[in-house]
Amino acid sequence: MPHRAHLFSLRIGHALRESFRHERYSGRRFGQDVMAGLTVGIIAIPLAMALAIASGVAPQYGLYTAIIAGFLIPLLGGSRFSISGPTAAFVVILFPVAHEYGLGGLLVASLMAGGILIAMALLRLGRLIEYIPESVTLGFTAGIGVVIATLQIKDSLGLHLTAVPEHYVGKVWQLVQALPATHWPSVLVAVVTFAVMLGWPRLKTVVPAHLPAILAGTLVAMGLTALDPAWIIDTIGSRFSYTLTDGSIGHGIPPVMPAFDWPWNQPGPGGTPIAWDWQTISDLLPDAFAIAMLGAIESLLCAVVLDGMTGTRHSANSELLGQGIGNVITPLFGGITATAAIARSTANYRAGAQSPVSGMIHALVVLLGLVALGDVLSYLPMPAMAALLVVVAWNMSEAPKALHLLKTAPHNEVWVFLACFSLTVLFDMVIAITVGIIMAALLFMKEIAEMTRVTDITENRRVIHEPLAEGWVVFKISGPLFFAAADRVFGELSTLCDNKQGIILYLDGVPILDAGGLNALNKFIATCAKTDTRIFIADLQFQPLKTLARANVKPIPNVSAFYSTLKEALDNALRANI
Repeated sequence: MPHRAHLFSLRIGHALRESFRHERYSGRRFGQDVMAGLTVGIIAIPLAMALAIASGVAPQYGLYTAIIAGFLIPLLGGSRFSISGPTAAFVVILFPVAHEYGLGGLLVASLMAGGILIAMALLRLGRLIEYIPESVTLGFTAGIGVVIATLQIKDSLGLHLTAVPEHYVGKVWQLVQALPATHWPSVLVAVVTFAVMLGWPRLKTVVPAHLPAILAGTLVAMGLTALDPAWIIDTIGSRFSYTLTDGSIGHGIPPVMPAFDWPWNQPGPGGTPIAWDWQTISDLLPDAFAIAMLGAIESLLCAVVLDGMTGTRHSANSELLGQGIGNVITPLFGGITATAAIARSTANYRAGAQSPVSGMIHALVVLLGLVALGDVLSYLPMPAMAALLVVVAWNMSEAPKALHLLKTAPHNEVWVFLACFSLTVLFDMVIAITVGIIMAALLFMKEIAEMTRVTDITENRRVIHEPLAEGWVVFKISGPLFFAAADRVFGELSTLCDNKQGIILYLDGVPILDAGGLNALNKFIATCAKTDTRIFIADLQFQPLKTLARANVKPIPNVSAFYSTLKEALDNALRANI
């Protein structure tokens, strides 16, 4: 069906081709793409650095990600307006990997995740996002938001912690113990940045809030330091350093373009490359799989949101392919994991983007910022970056939607949401998604199984126009006869059919019969044979009829028979009783 072709299509550069195929790409459209790319590029520079820091690596690696992945994925992917780069959702996965395996381990895990995404695209798994319930996605995104916001407390308050515990409760307890050492100049910088982030959108200007917020925080930090040199506020320049090829050491962000290097040559947790072996790769594989799954969910959710805003249609498999290729190539230039970012993609469309060209221009803007403003970026204060991430965490948590779900959704979905949220915060996002999907599936099956009912319609004259012979009854089964419902249904029938001469099962309301339902039906027929009870099965739908045919289920003389209509079964019941 042509109108469903986008669900199964797979080709490199699908979105770019579609943008140019349907409409002539004019100079006016290019100008709109340039303006949108400039806008999103300005937003992406501080965000990319802040998200890299939150992920446990130096800020330049976030910029490398926004440059390489931010250019390749729009070029090769399947969503017209998506902007890709480092995102907040990955922080809870990437930080533990970076802490244990260093930058080298993180880049290798990202490369492996890219390979998994390519495999998913080739297997046409792009539609699987449809099978993840909203309660699961809202649960883990809200949990990620809480974790990210908690991690920013340290820099927002200017606290100096020696070692951060692995588990969430330990982190919170350590922060509580460190509260007496709060550095009020850092708090002031964070509060000013946060206030500008919240208040700036009310001015309704074309300038995104991130830029004035970071500038305001930086000016406050510089002013406080000028008033009293003892008020030392951490900056990117004081926190991070780098070594150039000539051996010189700089502070902040190296103002050079990303260079090619194999990920396994990058430093490990101790500053030296990891000794790579099969065991290390095996240890990283679960993390790579988690990164790939989250990347697929995040990018396809972003594409769905943009489709709803724009009326366009993305190609899910092509988008996975673009994301996969981007995540394979980006680590070769020092970039961490990338995926589509909903907030930046939405800003891209609202800024007037016409095609994926705006995403590629956004990457070039970040590259220009790295090369031209590398020294300036080192003055950005860490409390301001933390405040920026708190707003990002709030936005990605989708708190209003989560509260609406808690108020209006059925109890089963509320329990799934709470389980995903709690497990994400307290343990691990992978565990949360796994448990959430299993819970949602089991609760859904329970609800569907409870919908399958048995009704005695023997005396229903709208269906059974004439009285039946003594000892004959008619039961209507409504709902799917699958493994979770079949044993209960036929167990109930066995109780109702004691001492009956004959039974007619009216199955026009049974759309599905699976192996469990077939097994329960065969047991029921065998029980009827032992008690000399005749059983007529009438009005089977196509799928149950097909299941019976494949299982080679045939009528048993003087026990069971199959009829195409209820009337035919009733007529034969009268003849059988004569």
